[in-house]
Amino acid sequence: MSDRKLKEVTIEGYKSIQSLTISVNDVNVLIGANGAGKSNFISAFKFLRNIIQERLQISVREAGGADTLLFYGSKQTKNLSLSLSFTYDRVYKIILTPSVDDNLFFEGEYCIPDSGMGPDDMDRYLENFNPGGLESKLKYNSKAEDSFLRPNQELIYNTLSTWRVYHFHDTSESAGVKKYGSLSDNHFLFEDASNLAAFLYMLQRTKEDYYNRIIKTIRLVIPFFSDFLLRPNRLNPDTIRLEWTDKNSEKTFSASSLSDGSLRFICLATLLLQPVLPGLILLDEPELGLHPAAISILADLIKKAATNTQVILSTQSVNLVNEFQPEDIIVVNREGDHTSFKRLDNESLKSWMKDYSLGQLWESNVIGGRPPKRPTQLSFH
Repeated sequence: MSDRKLKEVTIEGYKSIQSLTISVNDVNVLIGANGAGKSNFISAFKFLRNIIQERLQISVREAGGADTLLFYGSKQTKNLSLSLSFTYDRVYKIILTPSVDDNLFFEGEYCIPDSGMGPDDMDRYLENFNPGGLESKLKYNSKAEDSFLRPNQELIYNTLSTWRVYHFHDTSESAGVKKYGSLSDNHFLFEDASNLAAFLYMLQRTKEDYYNRIIKTIRLVIPFFSDFLLRPNRLNPDTIRLEWTDKNSEKTFSASSLSDGSLRFICLATLLLQPVLPGLILLDEPELGLHPAAISILADLIKKAATNTQVILSTQSVNLVNEFQPEDIIVVNREGDHTSFKRLDNESLKSWMKDYSLGQLWESNVIGGRPPKRPTQLSFH
């Protein structure tokens, strides 16, 4: 397990999240009703990744303006802040303020020690290194001449830059994972797996043990799957697309011949079994389209990956929840106008767990995370 782990996250004023501070474990499974705010939590990390890549202004425009990102808009929320506490005793904090033209700018950007600093050093750490900035200076400052601040900012930037938010939902014919892509796009798996063929091609040739492990795992879920046929395009050798073979046929198939669930599982297996895992993996409803047996295998892959990284995922699957322990579960509820988050603990559920599974407790609303009680019959009058 990496020693560069996220210990705690605080989010204030972001979408439905008015104020949240929660610890982050190796495995973190968000459960809750539709619209409760699970996706908002995950999207906050996507937003953060865009920020450190100096894409704040683009992200705000793509979201539809600052008002759509602020908790009930700028009339109610004057600042949006994100604070990340790491196991190496550093905190990265940003405070964003809306402008009159519905953009966001930096009120502050900080790298703060958790502990162990004298008063003089603390003053230097508490210095706001980006007042009024339109984009993050974390990466820029990591190259700065200040020998005191630079190593800490560089450490934080290098940690955050390894985080990935993955969405494998798009399996339409226009999805990137089904198209030809650049053979050289193989350094890491893209967040929509659009470079899956190039990435697998690289693993097949440089990390054969890992590649074979991926193939064996795919066969557990897709028994007729034989192997990938990974070869550059004859007409354009700089490109490649995903092709595969069936145990029962000599014919070569494209990704379009796979079911949506099968293609998503291939993406997940590749992500979770690769040799160098992202520092933090975030997944929004990874169970989509998967058979219950595949969900059990997915859970095993997540738990195995979490021995070397951290995983945050949201789910609507009772079967997937049943594969984890209470302390892995974060219950997300909509309470009035805001989203609340609560991590379960083994002790408080000990008596319940003797007779019921976690999924049963969720379905019966013992642990929360279910929609409000509905009328037994809809009325159209």
